[in-house]
Amino acid sequence: MVGLLTRYDALVASGELRADPDQRAAAERLAALQAALEADAPAGFLGKFFAKTPSAPRGIYMWGGVGRGKSMLMDLFHDTLALPAKRRVHFHAFMQEVHTAMREVRKGETGDPIPQVAALLAADLKCLAFDEMVVGNSADAMIMSRLFTQLIRDRGVTIVTTSNRPPRDLYKDGLNREHFLPFIALIERELDVVPLNGLTDYRLDRIGGLATWHTPLGDAATAKVREAFFRLTDFAPEDAAHVPSAELSVGGNRTLHVPKSLKGVAVFSFKKLCAEARGAPDYLAIARAYHTVFLVGIPKMGPDNRNEAARFVTLIDALYEHRVKLFATAAAVPEELYQAGDGAFEFERTVSRLNEMQSDEYMALGHGAEG
Repeated sequence: MVGLLTRYDALVASGELRADPDQRAAAERLAALQAALEADAPAGFLGKFFAKTPSAPRGIYMWGGVGRGKSMLMDLFHDTLALPAKRRVHFHAFMQEVHTAMREVRKGETGDPIPQVAALLAADLKCLAFDEMVVGNSADAMIMSRLFTQLIRDRGVTIVTTSNRPPRDLYKDGLNREHFLPFIALIERELDVVPLNGLTDYRLDRIGGLATWHTPLGDAATAKVREAFFRLTDFAPEDAAHVPSAELSVGGNRTLHVPKSLKGVAVFSFKKLCAEARGAPDYLAIARAYHTVFLVGIPKMGPDNRNEAARFVTLIDALYEHRVKLFATAAAVPEELYQAGDGAFEFERTVSRLNEMQSDEYMALGHGAEG
């Protein structure tokens, strides 16, 4: 199998990647972890039979802004890791799996479900790789510290993860965050924190020249946002039917279905987000979880649509304040979306924000709340 560094250097040499010292340093650390994992793997039947649960090689928490190449490096790491007992999964999907497993364990067992769930997840597994670690609710925050302690210390699983945020900023300002602080301490104690946070945004290179606001509604506008989505996510357009979905926790034991969810990018319809009864907690959860949102089917609104317009204002405020990149298909330019009705005057601020969100300066901002 061709090694990670060989593959990485070939991409640089071919011009697919630009030489980047931070990326190269991260690639070297990932390659070192590969060597440790592969050296740790027991050989043959007897090796597996007599092997004890070893201490896991030290894992990696790789963080940085949008477009810094985190997912690309994770692809290289997982693809070139010569270890059958490996798994890569998106963090949202993993936490859904954890909650499902906990419900099943509680049906038939008494006592603490965490060790039992950890045992199920760690079966025949030595390396667990995550994309986009993000924590959006107190239930996950309270589970993660104990679960990951079990996986790393008691089950010998090496964790490799990417995130847009440094460990100290995970679940920042979240409800009952004090219950999450042991998990941050666990990351800093058990994983190498590798920053990948230079100024170059490689995803912006991929979408350079593409407009973000497409009007009028129709096939042409849809084609443009589809192109941007596949460029941002590296997902094969011919496999569009299999783009994963997700369930996003929005607090109060409620979840929001995300029809398309991949690598920090979400796709929603205007009808789903603004024509249904939703509020600030829904929109804040989206803004915290996704660095890019595609919103399709934005209509012109009038006096009879004041509720939809008010929700749209709240949605855009949340996205703007968290510097989320917005791609949209709409019936009109922002200035013509809502010209008459309750709140039409206040809507002018939303128009201003929508126009600013199309600028190169806004698109270059890192994801996260202002300040």
